[in-house]
Amino acid sequence: MSSKWPKWLRDDNSVVSCTEKVKVMTENFDEIKQIAQDALEDGLLMEVSEQQMRDALHQLVDSLVNPYKK
Repeated sequence: MSSKWPKWLRDDNSVVSCTEKVKVMTENFDEIKQIAQDALEDGLLMEVSEQQMRDALHQLVDSLVNPYKK
């Protein structure tokens, strides 16, 4: 899977340029995308509304908690 992910930025808008960090982020997002795609396809095969599936996936992302909040 070769998705084009954004340049990762810090809160001060400086670029995260460490190769290993960027590699980890790319792998994480590739994996998340595949899992979300699989969930969407499963839902559609089970005749769940596409819009409801998309809304549920958005709600899932919106519910994520930042444990490192300053």
